[in-house]
Amino acid sequence: MQEHNYSVDVEGTPQEVWSLFWSHRSGKRSHGDVTIEILHPGDTTGEGLVRHCNFPVPSWLLSGGKGVSWEWLTEVDPPNSWRYDAIGKPLWSKASGFTRLEDLGDGHTRVHFRETYHAFNPVMRLLFERRVHRAISKSNDSTLASSINAGLKMLRERSGNGGRVAQ
Repeated sequence: MQEHNYSVDVEGTPQEVWSLFWSHRSGKRSHGDVTIEILHPGDTTGEGLVRHCNFPVPSWLLSGGKGVSWEWLTEVDPPNSWRYDAIGKPLWSKASGFTRLEDLGDGHTRVHFRETYHAFNPVMRLLFERRVHRAISKSNDSTLASSINAGLKMLRERSGNGGRVAQ
């Protein structure tokens, strides 16, 4: 089993960052080469949300450079944290992640992300699990940071004044 931890500081309150992840609309969202489709929005807090994700993976996996996962979210605690579990391919694996938003004050938030990753097939686990998870984690880290910052910028532009989003 592989484990990855990542934290990034962003200029936005926990409520603003939360709103980026928890709009209760179905449909597809894309950022770069990652696409997330909300299949079921869950309850009013997002508990039970189900999503389908497409993301890049190393080309040597012979999947055309594309990976997919089916994810469901639980332990939702607005606007503080949530957990997800996922089944993904091409390696046929299980991932579990936990995201926590830490209020740093003065309109800044630290986003903490922790994920464990486990390939089901013991041969694939031995040959590829570590390399695949390292590649996916590196991509996730940069995508998470850039998508949060882009989303916060978009929220501010929509607010009409370029400043903080009304709470």
